[in-house]
Amino acid sequence: MLRTKDAIESEWLQEQANPESFREYKKLRLMIRRCDDRDFETIYSIINNAAQAYKGIIPADRWREPYMSEEELRHEIDGGVIFWGYEEDGEMIGVMGIQEVQDVTLIRHAYVRTARRNQGIGGKLLAFLREQTTRPILLGTWADAIWAIRFYEKHGFRLVSRAEKDRLLKKYWSIPERQIETSVVLADQKWFDIRHD
Repeated sequence: MLRTKDAIESEWLQEQANPESFREYKKLRLMIRRCDDRDFETIYSIINNAAQAYKGIIPADRWREPYMSEEELRHEIDGGVIFWGYEEDGEMIGVMGIQEVQDVTLIRHAYVRTARRNQGIGGKLLAFLREQTTRPILLGTWADAIWAIRFYEKHGFRLVSRAEKDRLLKKYWSIPERQIETSVVLADQKWFDIRHD
């Protein structure tokens, strides 16, 4: 579930218990904000800039230009993906989506502008989004995007089995069969503790 009044009150309590770390958290929140319709073109630009990393890596039949069309992006947003953006000096340089589906939260479309990769921005976005939900978290990525898999593993996610991956992609995502074949799913510890069936 996304942030509630109780979560906000919990923040206040955290500030009382550990003012220094809370100040760092508040500073981070100033850099991360929920995107709105005015950010559509920027989100589109960031996704297609950062997705160039997939070119020549993912199966050729899965690559296209642009990687995500405006219509696909609009469909994702209309389907419940809420994008959050990381800003620095007034410029959005990274985006990551969150989507509640049935009994889990999905992390969707995580991208950082190519020139700003490997600077901790994706990790900050991911940490922030993890705080926005109490549900188990799942995310999918391309099986050949080894750097993406390692990134998520570094942040505490683990690959699920191949059979479980197929089941989860069919249950929680709306993607073509070929994408199911060429993708992996990673889950947080909460999901492994609960083991959804």
